[in-house]
Amino acid sequence: MPEGTLDRRLRVGYGLGSVATGTFGTVPGLMLLPYLTDTLGITAALAGVIVFAPKAWDVVLNPIAGRISDRSTDPRGPRRPFLLRGGLALAVFFALMFASVDLGSTTADGLWVLVMFVLCATAYAFFQVPYVAMPAEITSSYDERTRLMTWRVAVLALAILISGALAPLVVDQTGGGITGHRWSGVFVGALIMVGTLGVYLGTRTAETHAAGETEPDLRAQLRVVAANRPFRALLFCWVIQAVGIGTMLAGVQYFADHVVRAGSGATFLFAAFVGPALLVMPLWTRVGARFGKPRSLIAASLLFATGALALLAAPTLAAAATYLIVALIGCGYAGQQVFAMAMLPDCIAYDTERTGRRQAGVFTGVWTAGETLGLALGPGIYALVLQVFGYVSSSTGEAAPQDDTARLGVLLGFTLVPAALVGGAVLLLRAYRDISR
Repeated sequence: MPEGTLDRRLRVGYGLGSVATGTFGTVPGLMLLPYLTDTLGITAALAGVIVFAPKAWDVVLNPIAGRISDRSTDPRGPRRPFLLRGGLALAVFFALMFASVDLGSTTADGLWVLVMFVLCATAYAFFQVPYVAMPAEITSSYDERTRLMTWRVAVLALAILISGALAPLVVDQTGGGITGHRWSGVFVGALIMVGTLGVYLGTRTAETHAAGETEPDLRAQLRVVAANRPFRALLFCWVIQAVGIGTMLAGVQYFADHVVRAGSGATFLFAAFVGPALLVMPLWTRVGARFGKPRSLIAASLLFATGALALLAAPTLAAAATYLIVALIGCGYAGQQVFAMAMLPDCIAYDTERTGRRQAGVFTGVWTAGETLGLALGPGIYALVLQVFGYVSSSTGEAAPQDDTARLGVLLGFTLVPAALVGGAVLLLRAYRDISR
């Protein structure tokens, strides 16, 4: 095989980690805010704080987790042991997050969710940061990184489809309310465990091609990260886009309940969003090979934004037409994931060549911190929109009836806000230069 090329078994093994990242990256954004407002009876404003606070903690923790993994010399590989420990802990804490223990008040119940979510965020940092760092170290090939990311995003799409579509169904099929959410938490925890064991075992043959030394301290590493112009441009673009994606994910259940008004609407919306990604991955790979990764990322982002704007017409459309537009958005989302994640290891490899230092973990720590912040701000922004437009919370496990103003807030938060964020962020890529080799 050409130098830097990975065998298919290793590509698949690495991709299995996306079962864990896709599941945890999706389900809280999809279910946690409605769980807090419509099952525990917590106000939208307070629920927004609970959803956001653990992610803000991750912004601080992720670069530290990257620094720790950069300095690892474990014989099993510098990153793999973190995957196992972090992933298994994440699975347990996630199940506990939805295991409402009835502490006697909505405030205490909310505090339980907050503590468990902070523990989830901590465990996830030590899984995700080493996981995202691996592509820059297991292959030196620019094109192979795109192929590796194609596998990763294909598994990611499948994980998002399974977790995002089935987790709400598990709630419904096991009694709904608190009981249904408990079973759903166990189901999602099991998915995370499968992804953890899959990537740990699947990457046992991976070699590491990385510089042997790190910068002397975290502050020095962060200065080097800040000096990497392509990385800065990509990071700022991706963080803003993550805010838009997080806003849309947070609104799926609300959009299904108050705009589409179809049975199991959230499940169908999610299937429409993620399902096409499995079909268009080969197409995006060819687009990237022909036009380059930066231009392809811009095209995918604009496709996402155009579809989100088209959904403004959803109140007048049949459900089937709405699902078709959501499928268009899903095609754009798939391309965003492939090219952003393929450009990240290019930036890291560019830095390694420039400095001769091993610091992929800190780069990915900063990257995942930014992504985490963006995905956390999304639900917070959506909760704020709901609050401003007068959304009424409920403690029955069912969404309360809403007036026209509240339904307008549900619609705008799901369409106009994500479109503006995802589409507008591509302007930041003007500062990125393609660092293909």
